[in-house]
Amino acid sequence: MEKVAITVVGAGAVGLAVAFELSRSCQNIILLEKNDSFGQETSSRNSEVIHAGIYYPEGSLKARFCVQGRSLLYEFLDRYTLPYKRCGKYIMASEESEIRLLEILKKQAEKNGVTDLVFKSKNELEKALPGIKGVGALFSPSTGIFDTHKFMVKLESLIREKGVIVSYHSELISLKPDKDSYQVAVRDKNGETFEFSSRTVINCGGLYSDHIARMAGIDIDKAGYRLKYAKGEYFQFSGKYKGLFSSLLYPAISLESKSLGIHTVLDLQGKAKAGPNIHYVDNIDYEVDGSHREEFYLAVKRYLPGMKPEELAPDMAGIRPKLQGPGDDFRDFIIQEEKGKGLPALINLIGIESPGLTSCLAIAKYVRKLLD
Repeated sequence: MEKVAITVVGAGAVGLAVAFELSRSCQNIILLEKNDSFGQETSSRNSEVIHAGIYYPEGSLKARFCVQGRSLLYEFLDRYTLPYKRCGKYIMASEESEIRLLEILKKQAEKNGVTDLVFKSKNELEKALPGIKGVGALFSPSTGIFDTHKFMVKLESLIREKGVIVSYHSELISLKPDKDSYQVAVRDKNGETFEFSSRTVINCGGLYSDHIARMAGIDIDKAGYRLKYAKGEYFQFSGKYKGLFSSLLYPAISLESKSLGIHTVLDLQGKAKAGPNIHYVDNIDYEVDGSHREEFYLAVKRYLPGMKPEELAPDMAGIRPKLQGPGDDFRDFIIQEEKGKGLPALINLIGIESPGLTSCLAIAKYVRKLLD
C-alpha cells in the first residue's frame, strides 16, 4: 500500500494554507479535495473581507488568529503582488443609543490588540461618506478586501512547486487508525476507490469536517464537534450605487450577536452588495430567497435612507460551518490534535467560520506547531 507522510483533507483557503505552511519543511504531502477545484464552498462564498479582529473574546483563537492572520495576509498579498485594498470599514451608529455599543466594541478590540480604531462624529461621517446617514461611527483603517480566488490560485501554485500532490475529485470515504498511521480510502469521480496509508491526517474539511472526525471514530456529539449550517445570503445594489462609498459599512452590534449583521461590502471593482443575513438550515443549498429582500432593505436603509427596495437584487449565498447553534453562547474554533482521544497525529479543524479566511495563514502556523 502506498504511504504518505501527511494528508490534508479539504482544499479551501485553510487547507491550502496548511499545505503551504507544511510544505516549507515537510515532504510527501497529499491534499485531497472532493470537488473539481479548490475553494468551491465556504472560501468562495463570503464577503472577501480582511477582518481586523474587533469582536471576538480576548484570548480566543478567533481573536488571536484574526489579528495575526491579518498581518500575515497583507504581507503575503504584498509579497506576491496580489490584488487587495485596505479600504477600512465604518461600524455605524444609526441612533444615539448605539454609541455605547461602539464604545464597548472599541474596548474589546483593544483587548485583542487592535489599537487603530477611531471614533468618527456625525460631522466627520457626513464629510467622509456623503449621502450616508449616521450619528457616529467607529472606523477601522486596517480592514480590507481582497481577491480570494487569486489568493487561492497562488497558494495552489506554491504548494505544487513544493511537490505537494493536489488531488481533486477525491472524496474521503473512510479514515481508520492503524498502529502508527491511518488507512485512508478515497473515491474518485468515476466511483473508483483507492487506498493509501498516511502517518498524519489534518482535517480541513470545512462544512464536512465533523463527518470526517466521525469517520475516525470520534463521537462528535460527546466531543462537541457537530456543526450547524448557517446560511448567509447577499443582495447586490443597483449600478447607481457603484462608487458611492469606498469603505465597508457595518451596523453597530452587541458582542453577544450571532453574526456581524447585514453589512455593505465592496469588491475590488467598486461593486456594492449587502449581506450576509443568517438562517440556520438543515441542508446545503446556495439559492437566494428573493422574499428576503425586505430584510435587507430594512437593514440598509438605516444608513442609506434614499434606497428603494427594487434597487436590491439577489446575488449569492454561502454556508457557515458553525459550532454555535441558535441561542448558544460563543463557540471558538476547534483546532485539536487528538492524542487525548486515542488518535495521535490526527488534527481536526472544526467550526472554521469567520474570521477563518483572514486567519488562514495564522491557523496554518499553529497547525505546524501541533506537529512539532
